[in-house]
Amino acid sequence: MNDVSVVPQTDKILSHKQGAVGTITFNNPARHNAVSLEMWQATIAVLEAYAADDEVRVVVMTGAGGKAFVSGADISKFESERATKEAVEKYNATSARLHDILDGFAKPVIAKVRGYCIGGGLGLALSCDLRICTENSKFGVPAAKLGLGYAYGGTKRLVDTVGIAFAKEIFFTAKQFTAREAYEMGLVNRVVAEADLDAVVQDYAETIARNAPLTVKTAKFTIKQTVAPTPDLERCGEMVKECFASNDYIEGRRAFMEKRKPQFTGT
Repeated sequence: MNDVSVVPQTDKILSHKQGAVGTITFNNPARHNAVSLEMWQATIAVLEAYAADDEVRVVVMTGAGGKAFVSGADISKFESERATKEAVEKYNATSARLHDILDGFAKPVIAKVRGYCIGGGLGLALSCDLRICTENSKFGVPAAKLGLGYAYGGTKRLVDTVGIAFAKEIFFTAKQFTAREAYEMGLVNRVVAEADLDAVVQDYAETIARNAPLTVKTAKFTIKQTVAPTPDLERCGEMVKECFASNDYIEGRRAFMEKRKPQFTGT
């Protein structure tokens, strides 16, 4: 089923499904897709819908307007959303919930980045599995220029991605880094020409979606366990057994022998 919309809670979060690929678009281009509390809440709703939709095998996150993925929190909303201790706690809890959902999301998530990917936007991209950006993209964490503390979860995601030395450079300097510098740090998987971004991300998403869903799910879970303080080796083993016991394993073998493309169902 193609082009099926998931109704968001705000017009600043757009979503659509095409085939096995679900897309979430941050739609606040006047503010470089800076994110408000209601946008985080709407993103959670869409992710939960995609998680429950067996037709969706890959999710792509991107920003509208061509100038930014997400440029961080919407500072114009701070007076209404983050002016009191209670409001800050609500905002932080919502943001943390989004990252927890992404952290446990069984399906691959790709960040398609054009332009600015700053602060909370970089944190969001780091919660995705793959990051593909254009040559003119910019990355940074300006917390040290704003007097903000950065929570453990976001800090750990950055360290896990780029290592301690580059994480210190990013936090201490609060600089904006080029796409090429981000690639050298390991912050992004691929840097492509502006004109090629849509096609490259679509190709990645469709390639992943064609592969065996149980194998991809197992790989995502097991890779995460390799950096967990206490890896769940029992569950890793169970998931491997589930792959070998699946109809998709039979289909994969038969398709290989018959020299055709496999048709995986996720069962």
